[in-house]
Amino acid sequence: MTDTTLDAFRARAQARVETTLDALLPCASIEPAKLHEAMRYSALGGGKRIRPLLTYATGEALGIEPARLDYPACAVELIHAYSLIHDDLPAMDDDDLRRGRPTCHRAFDEATAILAGDALQTLAFQALAEAPGIDAAQRIAMVEALARASGSRGMVGGQALDLAAEGQRLDVAMLEHIHIHKTGALIRASVQMGLLAHPDIAPDQAERLDRYAKCIGLAFQIQDDVLDVEGDTALIGKTAGRDQVLDKATYPALVGLAEAKEMAANLTCEALKALEPFGEGADALAAIAEALNGRRH
Repeated sequence: MTDTTLDAFRARAQARVETTLDALLPCASIEPAKLHEAMRYSALGGGKRIRPLLTYATGEALGIEPARLDYPACAVELIHAYSLIHDDLPAMDDDDLRRGRPTCHRAFDEATAILAGDALQTLAFQALAEAPGIDAAQRIAMVEALARASGSRGMVGGQALDLAAEGQRLDVAMLEHIHIHKTGALIRASVQMGLLAHPDIAPDQAERLDRYAKCIGLAFQIQDDVLDVEGDTALIGKTAGRDQVLDKATYPALVGLAEAKEMAANLTCEALKALEPFGEGADALAAIAEALNGRRH
């Protein structure tokens, strides 16, 4: 898939996400108006929509109509949006900006931000429960998969481990364990939403797509760590990336910048290998993996 083709696929997927999110989110004029405004501010505030993109790309590899994936794709994005609100809070990463705008607790207030995150999380599961074109058994399986990926044994657990590790000396295995949960679990769930929409997927196909998701999830975090050292940080003149400021363990700090880049590249190659039996149907998934590893911000 060429860059132009990927851009076109991304644009179509992002348009579907924006339209569906707009319909799912309560209008800002409905009471409690401030809460609904904060929810819309955070969920519709831009972003690359990588996780929904993975859901749609998985569907393309399996021959699933995009319309059947609109609600599942947005459910993952709603969980991601809630997690960003909470990650930015003073008790967590204490960030003032998100995607070039004030974070939710800065644009509104801390209490409203917490409640907006809570409401976005529950809306995600409502979206799965109501997903049109998906039978009841598939919807239940999606709810289970997203709940597992989001909770204490997934994203939230990874965040807790990450907070506990600040200022601690970690080895690569422990750092990998943190990021498989903190970042990787939701990326894996994004692919699972597409998998679970298929009525009768072969076990080998499911295993290969899950392997792809695990590889790109870890590669995504390693590349984040690399960019914290040499990406936008350098461009805007900061002396240290955010993880360095918070004294968090990163892959470049543990293994060196060159080896971290090699790790991300090897994981991307492994992800691409897992897609080989799908042929051209998996071109979008392959292009996403390569684009994630090649991003500069």
